Amino acid sequence: MTVLIDPPNWPGPRGLLWSHLVSDSSLAELHAFAARLGVPERAFDRDHYDVPETVHSRALALGAEPVTSRELLARLIAAGLRRRKRR
Repeated sequence: MTVLIDPPNWPGPRGLLWSHLVSDSSLAELHAFAARLGVPERAFDRDHYDVPETVHSRALALGAEPVTSRELLARLIAAGLRRRKRR
């Protein structure tokens, strides 16, 4: 069971770069980790949390595993937790 975080490479609100926070085992684990990290529930988007660069180092300190964006997506899919947007 692991919570993963990719580098803050994604431009977003407030001029910050953003990361994705996911679990490779369960959404319950992800929600619990996000709560410990102080990330609001509104940051959850289908299968991940969007977190600003200001939270990245704290996530690592709490035990999130740093991975590339490509690896994060591959592990999310392999875990069966990927939830794509409806078209």
